[in-house]
Amino acid sequence: MEETQFKGKGVLKWALTVGIIIVLNLFFWVAIETAYSSPDYEEYCPARQVNEVYEDEASCVAVGGQWNPYAGPKTPDQGEGHCYADFTCSQELQAAQENYAQNVFVVLVILGTLSIIGGFMLRMSPAVSAGLSYGGVLTFIIAAMRYWDAAGDLVRLAIVGIALVVLIVVGVKKFKE
Repeated sequence: MEETQFKGKGVLKWALTVGIIIVLNLFFWVAIETAYSSPDYEEYCPARQVNEVYEDEASCVAVGGQWNPYAGPKTPDQGEGHCYADFTCSQELQAAQENYAQNVFVVLVILGTLSIIGGFMLRMSPAVSAGLSYGGVLTFIIAAMRYWDAAGDLVRLAIVGIALVVLIVVGVKKFKE
């Protein structure tokens, strides 16, 4: 009787590695949203059952709105401008979202770093080690993408610089020939 041996073990290891990368980052996302949910528009700008129409700048600004005068030709039934009544609450929401993005960035960088360290520490399974390490790298990418728009130029430079230095140091220490 001829014994057959499965030859696709390498493919299964890569499947496990890719699965860990994806599920690790999904886990981080769900954990963050569960423990620290993102700011909700309704929290800052509650829905109104009846929307008021503000005909002048004073009444618009009094409710925290932004008055926008019409420029150019107007029709006879048009007023002097229009009011964006949710202006102030939208500004507060944007500030809260930027703060949230910064906090999530810090958490993701920490989790990504721990994942990479865990990947280097677990030597018994190359597929799991690679999954954690690559998952940590993907976490860095996701963290940077989420916070990139809110970060200033110096913060972006620091993010990229620190990541580069850490990866070079880890590479030199772990992969000496």
